[in-house]
Amino acid sequence: MADQFEHPPSLFELDEAGDYVPHVPGRDEVPDAWADVVYASLADVTEEEMSQGAALGSGAIDLLAGPAVDGREPVEVVITHAFAIGWLVRHALDAPSWRWWPPIQCHAGLTVIRYELEGPPTVMASNDMAHLPADLRWTGFPDHLRW
Repeated sequence: MADQFEHPPSLFELDEAGDYVPHVPGRDEVPDAWADVVYASLADVTEEEMSQGAALGSGAIDLLAGPAVDGREPVEVVITHAFAIGWLVRHALDAPSWRWWPPIQCHAGLTVIRYELEGPPTVMASNDMAHLPADLRWTGFPDHLRW
């Protein structure tokens, strides 16, 4: 992928950009209308996974979200998983912590979050699959979620 850039970025792997559950909400965080489905989908997350996921999610915000200021290197591209991108988008929109869920991010879907020195982050594109041929869009998702 780095070959696609005029000036290839530095490449490195971060656990914070990995595959983890960033937040398991408390019962009081989720509106009653959605609580059962949220908790059913997260029922198998262990205490250890909750603790690790919370730490990784916090680290992802620290490392990957925000403008390049005070010597901080800009983050140009992050290749990550559905849960982590949902967590970053939730943060950019200043949504409640439980709203990283549901994890409806597609394989190779592009999300662009712009961080400016002035003003809040802007989600410029979310889960965009226009670069993919039609047969590769929404792979792994049931028909009722495809559009």
